[in-house]
Amino acid sequence: MIKRMDNVGVVVDDLDAATAFFVELGMEVEGKGPAEGEWVDKCVGLDGVRVDVVMMRTPDGHGRLELTRFRSPEVLGGEPNAPANTLGLRRIMFAVDDIDDTVARLRAHGAELVGEVTQYEDSYRLCYLRGPAGIIVSLGEQLG
Repeated sequence: MIKRMDNVGVVVDDLDAATAFFVELGMEVEGKGPAEGEWVDKCVGLDGVRVDVVMMRTPDGHGRLELTRFRSPEVLGGEPNAPANTLGLRRIMFAVDDIDDTVARLRAHGAELVGEVTQYEDSYRLCYLRGPAGIIVSLGEQLG
């Protein structure tokens, strides 16, 4: 039986830009630093792993995001513009107070709307944004 979900890991090519993006969203840097050695190699199943990691948390302290930039081995190309219906991890969703303000602030960090800001009944305003490394970030603003 699990106790909790600790974090979601995302591999990025520009750690500073990705960190700035998520700080703008409202996340806080919890810690950062390099990781390498036999323990990392054995854990991830790769040889010669050298990474830089930034651990981020949501303001409530319950959600964490681990941003990782590989120095070695070389990063394998993915499909950064994969649509939302592609197999695998597709998005990370955040609840926000003001979706329009959040979208505007994240656009200054290169984010682009995948579709448009929509409304679900009288409950939520929602959207998907494409952020650093092609990550889809979903935003939800509860109404009422």
